[in-house]
Amino acid sequence: MSDAAELPPVSLAGDGFLPHTSHWGVFSARLRDGALAVRPYAGDPDPNGIIGNFPAALRHRARIARPMVRRGWLERGPGPDGRRGRDGFVAVSWDEVLDRLGAELGRIRDTHGPGAVFGGSYGWASAGRFHHAQSQVHRFLNIAMGGYVRSVNTYSSGAASVIVPHVLGSYEDLTRRNVTWEQIAEHTEAVIAFGGMALKNSMVAGGSISQHVERGAMARARARGCDFLLVGPLRSDLPPEAGAEWIANIPGSDTALMLALVHTLVAEGLHDRAFLDRHTEGWAVFERYLTGEADDQPKDADWAAPIAGIPAEEIRALARRLHGRRVLVVVAHSLQRAEHGEQPVWMGAVLAAALGQIGLPGGGYGYALGAIGYYGRRNSAVPLPTLAQGRNRVADYIPVARISDMLLNPGGTYRYNGQTRTYPDIRLVYWAGGNPFHHHQDLNRLRRAFAGVDTLVVHEMAWTATARHADIVLPCTMTLEREDIGASSNDPLMVTMHKVAEPHGEARDDYAIFAGLAERLGRGAEFTEGRDARQWLEHLYERTRRGLEEKGLPAPDFARFWEAGSLTLPQEPDDGGELRRFREDPVANPLPTPSGRIEVFSRTIDSYGEADCPGHPAWLPPEDAPRPGAPLFLVANQPATRLHSQLDFGGHSAGAKHRGREVARMHPLDAAARSIAEGDIVRLFNARGACLAAVVVTEDVRPGVVQLPTGAWYDPADPEEEAPLCVHGNPNVLTRDAGTSALAQGCTGQLTAVEVERFTGNLPPVRAFDPPGG
Repeated sequence: MSDAAELPPVSLAGDGFLPHTSHWGVFSARLRDGALAVRPYAGDPDPNGIIGNFPAALRHRARIARPMVRRGWLERGPGPDGRRGRDGFVAVSWDEVLDRLGAELGRIRDTHGPGAVFGGSYGWASAGRFHHAQSQVHRFLNIAMGGYVRSVNTYSSGAASVIVPHVLGSYEDLTRRNVTWEQIAEHTEAVIAFGGMALKNSMVAGGSISQHVERGAMARARARGCDFLLVGPLRSDLPPEAGAEWIANIPGSDTALMLALVHTLVAEGLHDRAFLDRHTEGWAVFERYLTGEADDQPKDADWAAPIAGIPAEEIRALARRLHGRRVLVVVAHSLQRAEHGEQPVWMGAVLAAALGQIGLPGGGYGYALGAIGYYGRRNSAVPLPTLAQGRNRVADYIPVARISDMLLNPGGTYRYNGQTRTYPDIRLVYWAGGNPFHHHQDLNRLRRAFAGVDTLVVHEMAWTATARHADIVLPCTMTLEREDIGASSNDPLMVTMHKVAEPHGEARDDYAIFAGLAERLGRGAEFTEGRDARQWLEHLYERTRRGLEEKGLPAPDFARFWEAGSLTLPQEPDDGGELRRFREDPVANPLPTPSGRIEVFSRTIDSYGEADCPGHPAWLPPEDAPRPGAPLFLVANQPATRLHSQLDFGGHSAGAKHRGREVARMHPLDAAARSIAEGDIVRLFNARGACLAAVVVTEDVRPGVVQLPTGAWYDPADPEEEAPLCVHGNPNVLTRDAGTSALAQGCTGQLTAVEVERFTGNLPPVRAFDPPGG
């Protein structure tokens, strides 16, 4: 553990710049003569260009200046309404909107109970520890409403979050207390990355991030002789510094390929039998499936070759290259954001176990390493400022990606993690700090789902599609317009987030909005505890200061911390965590699984009897695969120029578009077959919907694949249509709204099947950033 808490070695302030931070990096900002300037933290070796979205976004026309109420809700009151997303809005005063919303919340609470409120509010609004929108809305609903129906898991890792506890134990230990970038730079001899480790993903983090270390760690490992093997349809999923060998498999075939690798290891006696015997449970059951004893189909390289699109001899040679080396197996989040997404996560662990690598420094299984900025790093050794959310008295919940199913099927049943559950009857949806029209799939279905509730409330700083579908839109500040504390459990720098600009128009902090509503619902004192926003910051900081003091480390008071701009916190040792201890002594340090070992075969999962998730990892062919009418795979991955859909109207994001549209990539063979050329506008379509995009023609995409990132704001050409064309390039009009399996019900938005054609009509304007009419 580093043994000191230090005030900043590198200044964040000076020349009028004030310290601030975000999910994509620590930075400083200055507003002078109406112009915003930003500069990255000087201590960051690889700053993220996304901070360049701030200057143009601060006073963009897309910002919401006044409280707005949908005209139909204002005139007819609450109730299901197909006019959501099609209606105009009326500006009202803060007193009026809070009075009306307070009355509606009271009606729902007193008539239907808090179980009729959905407060999932999924999203990444701020790196701040106090003005964190999800924490604020959940605290408000718990205190003022008595609770709410919540969501569990994430769109990023919905399948992995459920399967990992069955197989390996703690998901947090696997992803945050396991293999670090320091270990890779020093120890790893080969990284086989299924789905890659794209820097665009690890450049962002759930909290603040002060140093982007991934590129440098890969460069150091490569210089030492480490081989990086990229398995995936996109060459760009590892950076040039890795010098990766690209194995361009068919999307979604990773489980079959991993099965064939393990089959080769077993057939040639290259697997680590001693590790499997001592550290795993159920290998014999799985081995019968692997060798074909159970179903007359050996999962060998010849079987996997046509599934993966990789020659059989290359598969066998790859398995032999992994034997006898310090190997790290990485499975990206993207692989489990697809049908049967549990399987590659589980199979990746089995491959690492068969190689005998789990628990070794720089070796084993690094699930999702590179997927987000706080994986592969040390943990903070002191507690961080954390806002208490209160007690939720509603026990009900849904898997996060099942929101449309819930709203469209109240009282319907579904399977989840061995249980048969019932969807609640939701009357009011309260959303703060997120944009489901980015995260969710089959957006035309989501539009129908939102039409069925009594009231949809949204806190938003800009006119996202979610705000346009709301009944009540409350304008909130962006981070630069308020004070906060930025920190992450896996980053050593805690940062003061100074207010750089005054709020846009009449925008208010989420906290101020909820305080006003809580007062109207008779819970004002309980919600605020008598503190204003600055007093809350001082109160929350005390938890960290006390933790430092208890360790005998310098513990500056809040005033000194605020004046300094940042504080370097002590970090835990890089000791490999639970899996290292388990490797060293599996009897004394069992995993928190039913057997205490790595579950290659799970009796628990097998007992659930789910056809789409059997008791051991297996190859299950997808339903949503290329077919006549939709012959191409669409990879709908994370964007490089923004976090999700945040600040899509910012300069960095807008500058990467072409003719105002999001940019898709496809292989020259697929483009030529459709008379498509570089820079053309294309129409991507399937039975669910259609969107426009510009196109780049490149050999960095596997043939048969088109790639279009998520995050372009949904922009229907004609909102009156039931399935309108999105003119801006949001791929979630095309993706399938179905769970990964009955086990996890995770998001399957990464892959779908589409056709692409050159667009030859009159090009419709992009209006995603224009405020709606009245």
